[in-house]
Amino acid sequence: MLLLRKTIAILFCCLVVCEAVDGRSPNVLLIYTDDQGSVDANCYGSQDLVTPTFDRLAEEGLRFTQMYAPSAICSASRAGLLTGRFPARAGVPGNVSSTQGVAGMPTDELTLAELLKSQGYVTGHVGKWHLGYTPETMPNGQGFDSSFGHMGGCIDNYSHFFYWQGPNRHDLWRDGQEVHRAGAYFLDLMVEEGSKFLENNRDRPFFLYWAINAPHYPMQGADNWREYYQDLPSPRRQYAAFLSTVDEKIGKLLEVLDRLKLRENTLVIVQSDHGHSTEERAFWGGGSSGPYRGAKACLFEGGIRVPAFVSMPGTIPQGEVREQLVTGCDWYPTIAELCGIPLPNRHYDGRSIVPVLKDRQARSPHASFFWLLGNGKNAQWAVRKGPWKLLGNAIDRSDRRGEVKLAPRFLTNLSLDLGEQANLAQEYPDVLSELDALATQYQQGLAESDNPAGDQSGKE
Repeated sequence: MLLLRKTIAILFCCLVVCEAVDGRSPNVLLIYTDDQGSVDANCYGSQDLVTPTFDRLAEEGLRFTQMYAPSAICSASRAGLLTGRFPARAGVPGNVSSTQGVAGMPTDELTLAELLKSQGYVTGHVGKWHLGYTPETMPNGQGFDSSFGHMGGCIDNYSHFFYWQGPNRHDLWRDGQEVHRAGAYFLDLMVEEGSKFLENNRDRPFFLYWAINAPHYPMQGADNWREYYQDLPSPRRQYAAFLSTVDEKIGKLLEVLDRLKLRENTLVIVQSDHGHSTEERAFWGGGSSGPYRGAKACLFEGGIRVPAFVSMPGTIPQGEVREQLVTGCDWYPTIAELCGIPLPNRHYDGRSIVPVLKDRQARSPHASFFWLLGNGKNAQWAVRKGPWKLLGNAIDRSDRRGEVKLAPRFLTNLSLDLGEQANLAQEYPDVLSELDALATQYQQGLAESDNPAGDQSGKE
């Protein structure tokens, strides 16, 4: 029955707007970086990084100062991005297992790839997946015509093995079939595969989800950048080399768009999946959350406020900044609107931000927003309404070598305390009560969803 509803939704889109493709709808290039810190680009104030591509994207389009990831952890964030729904509503409250044969995001979810494919778009995935490791939940089972990359959370970029939870196993796939390219640098393979996809599909509308697996550990920056940053202290040195490698590889893919004369008809979106990692495997840090508290795997600002850019010369304003609250879940309905595709009759937590793209004075589409990370009574959650933000079961991941014990309810006002240092719960009991009730309302709404949260591992 669930799969039938998904099929009906896709058919609905086909019947309504198939003619949009005949007028050459815009192409979509959606780039997701992995574990990039909140302020890690020159245009966000970094003084020690070289990021000409990120800065170019800011000059040729918009950058956001209040872009929030759907979640503070990899799989959940990607589920929110590709479904336009709260990750828990999409069945992915935490991380999906990196073990072959383990299912991930439910197949009844209508992904962005499936939506665009129903309109005649050719759809491609290159890079990291981390949303399921069965044929039905790997990219080709979730709407992608082609796929090249790794299915688990990370790989060694030269051997393409997953080493972080035994047994060690090879993880490189093309369209559901294992392939071997031992010794080839994975980020170069991503550029190679992404370039081929653009060249092969230059004459038809395309959607490329280019999920780059960096600067996530293992931090294996290119030789030129490791040499450039050799005098920078660790762990910033390792992180910086990998991030500048990311910037360079994105630049190479954009060069292909320019060469093919597709830049003005291609919507380019780039953002991080969440904040930087402070795990031991990431040398306890290296990224920066700037003025924000927290990092990956927690719901303080440093875990969910991310760098983000959108560019389409001639359609989207250039060289401007947007300060409205927007989220990674919003890209799904936004892309649909820009491509002339009506949304199927499903519950979407994301909202189109087309008015925000057009006008810096437009209001945020969200009166409030909600995050849920993990399962059970100890799951982390946060709700934001205006400048007020309430965190439940809050954990501060700024430094994983020493966990900070926090009250069960942590109330902050971001307009007064951007770094979320003071807990205002006792000073503002009325606000605490209002936001606590709002969070309960959100969670009850998730429980009533037709896609209840699955049994996810929650491991990083």
